[in-house]
Amino acid sequence: MEYAEWEPVYEAILADFGFDPAADRGIRDRLAALCSPFDDRRLDALAGGTVAVAGAGPSLPDEVARARRADAVVAASSAADVCRAAGVDVDLMVTDLDKNPETAVDLTREGTPVAVHAHGDNGAAVEEYVPEMAGRNVLPTTQAEPVGPVANYGGFTDGDRGAFLADHAGAAALVFPGWDFDDPAVGPAKRAKLAWAERLLCWLERRRGERFAVLDGRRGDVETDALPI
Repeated sequence: MEYAEWEPVYEAILADFGFDPAADRGIRDRLAALCSPFDDRRLDALAGGTVAVAGAGPSLPDEVARARRADAVVAASSAADVCRAAGVDVDLMVTDLDKNPETAVDLTREGTPVAVHAHGDNGAAVEEYVPEMAGRNVLPTTQAEPVGPVANYGGFTDGDRGAFLADHAGAAALVFPGWDFDDPAVGPAKRAKLAWAERLLCWLERRRGERFAVLDGRRGDVETDALPI
């Protein structure tokens, strides 16, 4: 994903949520100062096979067997805890450190890569937890323009960022256990973010020439005017 392709989508997200791009850039720059360049070869486990992008929705405990059957697992946020508790190894965790930062720290120390995302309001978590991580296992990301070691592979929420990262790493196929776009327990802000995650998965499947089962029965209702598709 080149930033020039992502930038119009980022601008649409900023407009939709009223986010301050200067705040995103500020935390991105702080994350850059805390991190070294990540060796993409650390993601080779995701290449060439079926990657389960595990979401942190309430359905994950019932669907974790789908992650177990995959060749590799990318876990969004607290999905890492659910997978690990079920005995499913996580090959990459994707997080903005808002739920289970201690898990992110532990995984890096155990040798598992963690994609740590910087955005406008998680500066305190970045400052607290990134220095505790094993640096070679930290993949720093941003939704703004990439700078220094901080990359932008596309995506907005932890889950869809994980899907874009798996695509970047060369996954042959993607499956999505634990994704609940219609979770009634979430509030309006989270519901709006899930709507963007759904849009972005529609974009990604078209880019890949793949049909994601998680979107079956939903594609016709997804608003994609803001996407370059």
